Amino acid sequence: MTAARIPNLRWWIAGLLAVATALNYLDRQSFPIAVKVLQRDIPVSDRQYSTLQSAFLLAYSLMYAGGGRIMDRLGTRAGYAVVILWWSIANFLHGLATSVGSLAIFRFLLGLGEGGSFPGSAKVVSEWFPAAERSTAFGIFNTGSSVGAVIAPPLIAGMIVAFGNWRWAFFATGTFGILWAGLWWKFYALPSRHARITEPERRLLESSIPVALPPAPYRQFFRYVPVWGLMTAKFLTDSAWFFFIFWLPRYLGEVRGLNIQEIGYYAWIPYTFAGVGSLSGGALSSALLRRGFSLNSARKIPLSLSAALMPFSLLIVSSRLSLAIVFFSIALFAHQFWSTIVQTLVTDLFAPRSVGSVAGLLGAVGSFGAMLFNLMVGMLLAQFHGYGVVFAIAGLLHPVSLLIVLMTTRRIERLDNFETESIRELSCQTNS
Repeated sequence: MTAARIPNLRWWIAGLLAVATALNYLDRQSFPIAVKVLQRDIPVSDRQYSTLQSAFLLAYSLMYAGGGRIMDRLGTRAGYAVVILWWSIANFLHGLATSVGSLAIFRFLLGLGEGGSFPGSAKVVSEWFPAAERSTAFGIFNTGSSVGAVIAPPLIAGMIVAFGNWRWAFFATGTFGILWAGLWWKFYALPSRHARITEPERRLLESSIPVALPPAPYRQFFRYVPVWGLMTAKFLTDSAWFFFIFWLPRYLGEVRGLNIQEIGYYAWIPYTFAGVGSLSGGALSSALLRRGFSLNSARKIPLSLSAALMPFSLLIVSSRLSLAIVFFSIALFAHQFWSTIVQTLVTDLFAPRSVGSVAGLLGAVGSFGAMLFNLMVGMLLAQFHGYGVVFAIAGLLHPVSLLIVLMTTRRIERLDNFETESIRELSCQTNS
C-alpha cells in the first residue's frame, strides 16, 4: 500500500525537529528546576552547582563537534536516533543519583547525548530547505528549545508535587525521549527517498539544494576569517545563554526566596519569550529577503537588534521580582533572536555536506565557553556574594560579539573557494 503524500512535508520535518529540541531542553532543565527539592537528599552548594553544570557543558562541547561529524558520516536518520536515545537514558539515570559525584557522571552523560541535537537539526534543515526558507526553519526548530524550557518549570514542579519524589520527574522525562526516537526512525528520510513527499516538492528541493558530497576535512574550516569570527561570537554568547537558563531557577529560589511551586509559576515566562525570539528572528530575516534586502542585510539587521536588547539584563538585580522577570524575558528573547540567525549563517556560508561539521564546531566552542563561564559564576558568587557582576558580564557579551561578526564577516555569501578547494582535495585523494 502506497503511503499518503503530505503537501509541504518539509515544514512537518521542521515541526518534528522542534519536538526533539523541546525534549532536549526539557531534559537539560529538569535538574535546575528540581535542584531546590533534590538538595534535601543531596546537598548542592553554588560551587558544586556550577561544577555540575560545567560537567554537562564539557561533554556537550565535545559531542557538539563530534556529533556534527557523526551526522555527516551516519546521516541524519540514524545519527539523530542514536543521540536522542543516549541523552534520554542519561536523563532517566538522574533519578538514580545518590551523591554529587553520581550527579556529575549523569550530567556528563546527558551532555554527550544532547550535544548532537543541534548540529543534526542544522544538517536536516540544509537537506530539506532552500536558502530563502532556512532562517524560518531554524526559527521553528529553535523554538522547541523555548517550548521545552517553558513547560519544564510547571511540569517538573507538578510531577515532583504529584509524585512526592523528585526522582520520578527524571524517569518520566527520560521515557518521553525514548518514544520520540522510535517516531523519528519510522518517519524520517531524505527528500529523495521519502515515501510521503509530493513530486512538486521533491522537484523544488532537487533544483534548489546542491547534491551532498562527502564531509570536508576539519582543517579546511580554519582557513576562513568568518569561521573564526563565528567561533568567537559563539564562545561569548553561549556563555550568557547557558548562564540564564541554568541559573534562573536557582536565582529565583536562592535569592528571591521562591519555593518549588512558585519557581514553576514564574520561571516559564522568560522561556516563553525565548520562543518568541526564535520565531521572530527567523521570520524577520525571511521577510527582509522577500522585500528585496540582500542576504547580508537580512542576517545582520536581526543580529544588531538582538545585541541592542541584551544589556537590559543588567537591571535584573536592582529590580523588584515582577520587573526582574521582564528583564529576564528580554534577555532570553534577544538571545534566541540572535541564535536563530547565527545558526542560519552556517547554511548560508557552507554547502550541506559541511553544515553538520561546521555547526558542530561552532557549538563545541560555544559550549566550552559556557562551561568556563559557569565555573567562573560559582567563583564570582563566592567572591562578591551576589549576582550583580555576573549579570553585568552576561549582558554585554552579545554587543561585543556583534562587533566581532561585523568585522570578520563583511559579506554573507557561499564560500565558493572553500567548496572548490575541498572538491579538488577529495579528487586528489581519490586519484591517489
